[in-house]
Amino acid sequence: MTALGWPLSQLVARLLIMLGPMVGLLAAAAADLPPPGWVTALVVVLAIGWAFMPESLLGTLCLAVVLAWWGVADFQAVPAEALVAALGLLVAHVAAVVTAYGPPELAIDTPTVRLWLTRGAAVFTTAPIVWMLAVLMGDQPEPPGVWIAAMVAVVVAAILATVAFGPPQERAVDG
Repeated sequence: MTALGWPLSQLVARLLIMLGPMVGLLAAAAADLPPPGWVTALVVVLAIGWAFMPESLLGTLCLAVVLAWWGVADFQAVPAEALVAALGLLVAHVAAVVTAYGPPELAIDTPTVRLWLTRGAAVFTTAPIVWMLAVLMGDQPEPPGVWIAAMVAVVVAAILATVAFGPPQERAVDG
């Protein structure tokens, strides 16, 4: 046990929660869009709170602030640093999901870590693909209705994922 009475696995996961959003901001700075001090301070406060309360709304707010900062960027093309930011945010999110499974005193077991590392890696594989498409399509004019079509696609994908990966249904057992 550590000074907080938490196992090392919990401390490492919570450290990843705090560092992930910082990686997102550092990647923005490396891409010549350094955030102002107030944005950095806000993200630090939210990330610390998120690490102590991984199931709270603080995580959503923290990730949203970093994503908003990337959203205000005036890039001619999507920089490769966006991939580093995506990885940092994904690592923080996965660490928060794993720590939210139980109280801080509960050690995170290896099968759970392996499961969520696999899921996180599978999700991250889409980032380079999307980045490459953004780079390739950067010179193309924006077709009318592209944002509406994209939103419809995201909503349909979310509904399909919910149906496909929803909680298992309880079955009546004859007995």
